[in-house]
Amino acid sequence: MKRKLWISLAVLVAMIIIGLGFAGNYFYDVAVAINPKDFIEATNVDGDYDPEDPWLEEKKWYDEVERKEVSLESADGLNLSGVYIESESTSKKVAILAHGYAGNLEQMAPYVKLYHDMGFNVLVPDARGHGTSEGDYIGFGWHERKDYLQWIQLMIDKVGTDAELALFGISMGGATVMNVSGEELPDNVKVIVEDCGYSSLNGELAYQLKDMYDLPEFPLIPVTSLVTKVRSGYWFGEADTVEQIKKNKVPMLFIHGAEDKFVPTDMVYDVYEANSSPKELYIASNADHADSYEENKEEYEQKVQEFVLKYVSQ
Repeated sequence: MKRKLWISLAVLVAMIIIGLGFAGNYFYDVAVAINPKDFIEATNVDGDYDPEDPWLEEKKWYDEVERKEVSLESADGLNLSGVYIESESTSKKVAILAHGYAGNLEQMAPYVKLYHDMGFNVLVPDARGHGTSEGDYIGFGWHERKDYLQWIQLMIDKVGTDAELALFGISMGGATVMNVSGEELPDNVKVIVEDCGYSSLNGELAYQLKDMYDLPEFPLIPVTSLVTKVRSGYWFGEADTVEQIKKNKVPMLFIHGAEDKFVPTDMVYDVYEANSSPKELYIASNADHADSYEENKEEYEQKVQEFVLKYVSQ
């Protein structure tokens, strides 16, 4: 009798382990692996312009402006690519932009023009696994932070040791530049702007798991984190933006949409309060995720320009 009971328990445990392993790999493929994301709104890639697009003029400008392709090899051997657009007049100012989750550098046209109009040379990389950069997984701004340290050094080498750098990121790119801020940065990095980045990867994925599937954080997040460690080399818990921001010494502007339903607005208060460098907080009214610029164009430009130009040479 006892033997049958132990066998039944062993079978049950094995079934639970197998089921959790399947679930962990499933959610890894949904969230971390490079593949089409059904829950991310598709963007127009056929080259046609939508006359109703609020960014029509910025996109036309971006398509026509002269640019140079740049690349580097990441510390783990990936070929990462980007686009470099020089300022209209000789400038030592460089803005390095970071796009969002499942996006690419082509989607950054409005922000490229924003910084170009401020007199910056602008670098827009494709994050690992995105656009034309190599990679088969998404690092959620954690592995990317190391890549951006290399992009920073590449720009210093290109522009000169007296280069003045601004970092900007939106959504996952916002988390990327916040994670970068916790690293040892050269004095050339003068200012950082993050727009709607998440305060921790665990927190963001737990929120999405509940929102999209109505499932609890435990045990699926820990199991998927284990799968991610095995398949991509990092735990979700490592990507703790709050812990990185605590080490930041660079002035930072925090931006978030008041109606953000993808990265909840409450998250910006966590990172803002954790940051001890000079800082400002801008909550954009009527804006959902990554819509703060579109919904509040003039105010957004004013906030960014005033903050950024306070810390770089005119």
